[in-house]
Amino acid sequence: MAATADDGKMLSRVAAPEEAQFERQLRPRTFEEYVGQEQAVSSLKISVDAAKMRQECVDHVLLYGPPGLGKTTLAGILANEMGTTLATTSGPAIERGADLMGILTNLGEKDVLFIDEVHRLPRAVEELLYPAMEDFGPSHSSPRRPAPACCRRPCASASASSITWISTRKPSFPGS
Repeated sequence: MAATADDGKMLSRVAAPEEAQFERQLRPRTFEEYVGQEQAVSSLKISVDAAKMRQECVDHVLLYGPPGLGKTTLAGILANEMGTTLATTSGPAIERGADLMGILTNLGEKDVLFIDEVHRLPRAVEELLYPAMEDFGPSHSSPRRPAPACCRRPCASASASSITWISTRKPSFPGS
């Protein structure tokens, strides 16, 4: 039976704190458990398998579409399939560059950073995110500055964290 406003229960699309653990248990944890989005799942499987063979993290991923398509669930599956931690945040929660830097420096090796509503990042924060992705992203190293300790692999060749962008808006690129 669905709750109504008359029942005195708060109705929301967001899980209440006491429901968060229950909700996590309901979400699929592997690609095999996930239903739908066959093309996206197939592409992500190939990326994950290739990254595992290279013993690297998955390259940056941008998932977009209307609410309810499973973007958040796919980010969780991506981290789970890679055997790493999913660090979650949202665009509006990152108000300043210092907020972003705090998040990035707390990432562990091969962690997946999930930024929901990335299209709502402040412009100044966006400008910091792009170089961080270039300098510290998978298979990249910067001659200008070494990767921070949180992003170094044991072989000290490159960084180790993947950024999964989640947006409800189709990305736009210059000239498109």
